[in-house]
Amino acid sequence: MPIELLKESDIELQRKSSLAVCSVLSELASILKPGITGKHLNSVAEEMISDLGGKPSFKGYRGFPSALCISPNSMVVHGIPSEVEFKEGDLISIDCGIFLNGFHGDVAFTFLLDGASKESLDLCKVTYEALLISKNFFKSGNRIGDYGAELLKTVEREKRYGIVRELIGHGVGRNLHQDPEVPNFGKKGSGPMCKEGMVLAVEPMINLGSKKVKQLSDGWSIVTFDGKPSAHYEHNIVVRKNHAEFLSNHDEIHERIKINRNLVSIL
Repeated sequence: MPIELLKESDIELQRKSSLAVCSVLSELASILKPGITGKHLNSVAEEMISDLGGKPSFKGYRGFPSALCISPNSMVVHGIPSEVEFKEGDLISIDCGIFLNGFHGDVAFTFLLDGASKESLDLCKVTYEALLISKNFFKSGNRIGDYGAELLKTVEREKRYGIVRELIGHGVGRNLHQDPEVPNFGKKGSGPMCKEGMVLAVEPMINLGSKKVKQLSDGWSIVTFDGKPSAHYEHNIVVRKNHAEFLSNHDEIHERIKINRNLVSIL
C-alpha cells in the first residue's frame, strides 16, 4: 500500500485523536498505585474513551480483548489487563489507542511505582530519551533508517541495554497500523524516505539486558527472554519540511506523575 500523506486539516484531526489518548493516560497516571489492577485501569480507560466520543482502537483488533495493553516489569508489550494487583517498585507500560474523527491515536508511557530500582529508572530515562530524539530525524528528505541507526549507536553502545528487534513502530492514521514500518534499529540512509504529511507512531522498546524476547501462551504478551525489565514509550509524529512535530503530548502525564506520590518521575 502507498504511504499515506495527510493534508493539514487531516493532521489536525489526527492530533485530536493523539491528544485524546494522552488525556486517558494522564487520568491513569492520577490513579495508578500499589493495589490497583490492570482490569480496573482498563475499565476507567474504556469509560473515558466513550465519554470522549471515541472507540478503543485495540479492543477487537485481531482479537485483542481490551482497550489497553498493560505490560509490567519484564513484559515488553501487548499485555492483557488482569486482576493481579500492582506492587511497590513495579515498572508498568501502558499503551492506548483511540479511534476518533476518522483517525487513530496510538500513544504509550511507562510508569514507575515508588520503590522502583535505580536500574529501572535509568532504563526508563534511556528509553524516553530515545523517543525524544526521534524529533531530530523524521523530517522531509531523511530516511526511516536514520533514526534506528542512531539508537543502535547511542543505546546499544552501553552493553547493558538491548533494543527489541521483533517489535517496531509504524505509520498511523486512518488505520491503526499502516506503512511505513519504523524500526528502532537500522542503517543510516536505509528505508523509505520521510515526506511531508507522513504520520508515524514512534515507539522505542528497550530491555535492561538481552534484546531477545518471547511470546507467552496467551498469544499476545511479549516478555524479555532473560526476565529483566523492559521500557516502552510512544509518540505520534508528523513529518514536516524542516523538522518533525509531535502530535501527542506527554506534558500532562508528567505533571500528574509529579502530583501522585505513588509514582516516580523520570524527569
